[in-house]
Amino acid sequence: MNISHIEHLGIAVRSLDAAIPYYEKVLGLKCYNIEEVADQKVRTAFFKAGQTKIELLEPTSDDSTIAKFIEKRGEGIHHLAFAVADGVSEALAHCEAEGVQLIDKAPRRGAEGLNIAFLHPKSTMGVLTELCEDPANKK
Repeated sequence: MNISHIEHLGIAVRSLDAAIPYYEKVLGLKCYNIEEVADQKVRTAFFKAGQTKIELLEPTSDDSTIAKFIEKRGEGIHHLAFAVADGVSEALAHCEAEGVQLIDKAPRRGAEGLNIAFLHPKSTMGVLTELCEDPANKK
């Protein structure tokens, strides 16, 4: 697997409207994109800190993964995402061959139109890990 960089940190928040001012006014980052990913029942807001993005995740439904995460653990870091230069399918195959438990058996469409897939935290020392298509290699 060829990881090119940390693509983003996913942070679960109850409200984008409440969270965005902290990132903009206190940290001085600019929110450059807000979008809804309907099939994941989430609204996202993106900021850039150098090459790394911060993705705020607001649940749009009480039964969403993010809503359940916040209910159980509160707001905070939800996942770490790596950009893979050799493709998400190839990275998944490599991880599976190494005995890593996969959440996604095949890539799916995520925010910003990138192909993504998740690795189970039981196999990644408790860190929900996302593999993302490297935007530099997106066709």
